[in-house]
Amino acid sequence: MRFTITGKNIEVTPGLRSAVEDKLGNLDKFFAPATEATVRLSVQKDMQKIEVTIPVKGHIIRAEESSSDMYVSIDLVEEILERQLKKYKNKIIDKKQSAPSFSQAFLQEESDLDEDIEIVKTKRFAVKPMDPEEACIQMELLGHNFYVFLNADTEEVNVVYKRKGGTYGLIEPEF
Repeated sequence: MRFTITGKNIEVTPGLRSAVEDKLGNLDKFFAPATEATVRLSVQKDMQKIEVTIPVKGHIIRAEESSSDMYVSIDLVEEILERQLKKYKNKIIDKKQSAPSFSQAFLQEESDLDEDIEIVKTKRFAVKPMDPEEACIQMELLGHNFYVFLNADTEEVNVVYKRKGGTYGLIEPEF
């Protein structure tokens, strides 16, 4: 596995780089050697945050963790990624497409966490054309943390969502 490590408001020292590569290197057993992982370290106030993104064909495996110590955050994010991979192994690995991104040992390993995803409720609603700012206002009025709407400018279905820190995000699909 290859790592691209960047820092925001923090210098990526050789010690931090080594800690990330050692700890996340434990995930090598799951991935093929050519798999690229993007690691972003950041500091805001007293919080040390690590974000790890691993793109595999057709899927993105992502985890983030914050704590008062960067080394603790690194340990926690590694545990989260390993748990995600084991839990969703059968769902994220399409034998034909994603398999080259994963190691053969991981593909052949028996999964002990075989949970099915069960959809228990379906909602239908009319989507009204609006701009993203109006969608954010509507989301706040409803008290939700995301809102699906028809973007009046692009005439595509978009999603606005509330991010940590009180900011908003916009998801625009690509076809």
